[in-house]
Amino acid sequence: MTSAAISFGPALLAVLVLLTAAGAAIVRWGELGQGRAVVIAAVRAVAQLALVSLVITAILRSTPLTGLFVLLMFGIAAITSARRAGGWANLPWTALAIAAGVAPVLALVLGAGVVPLRPIAVVPIAGIVIGGAMTATSQAARRALDELKARHGEYEAALALGFMPRPAALEICRPSAGHALIPALDQTRTVGLVTLPGAYVGVLLGGAGPIQAGTTQVLVLIGLLAAEAVSILVTVQFVAAGKLSRTRGSRG
Repeated sequence: MTSAAISFGPALLAVLVLLTAAGAAIVRWGELGQGRAVVIAAVRAVAQLALVSLVITAILRSTPLTGLFVLLMFGIAAITSARRAGGWANLPWTALAIAAGVAPVLALVLGAGVVPLRPIAVVPIAGIVIGGAMTATSQAARRALDELKARHGEYEAALALGFMPRPAALEICRPSAGHALIPALDQTRTVGLVTLPGAYVGVLLGGAGPIQAGTTQVLVLIGLLAAEAVSILVTVQFVAAGKLSRTRGSRG
């Protein structure tokens, strides 16, 4: 039987180097940001996955270690979103926003027995949902804060008309922050037509049939939509209340 796995060797290394260099060059040439960020992200991905690959076998043999690993993933996600939003002071609020989306989804799929309570199943599902909630929180926070800054005059006008600070901020930032859900919506709408996402391919490569793979992917996509929607909602509320911000103190 021919293996479907990626071949390791000099060719793979060369392709990775060329893709990283091309991405960095395009970002720099197109003035889309710092090309160095692409290189750093690629190097970090290689190093982190290498480290995880070395320890994942031991982690998956122990339920307590699996729980600690999921908490580590959650902590790193919260830190990443806090930094994207504007700084370490936002960490408690990004952690709460991510947890608000992740906790009910994992509780439902694990409590209902849809996903077995085994480390080999819990870790990937938890990682996918946490990652999606992290991205949604980061994007919603940045969009909401950018919108409030760009339309500060409208915010002040709403206050002058008698709005309280929080409702005034929500009127300004909520529509823009809601756009953070677009990637998840597009991925769900086009699954099977444009892409075959990782969960589907992974289950197939693991030996399951197409029906089981499709069922797993649908569960992942709908779970992601639910988790991201909740995280975005909570993030917007924190921004409007002045809890999650780029400056010290709260608005109003």
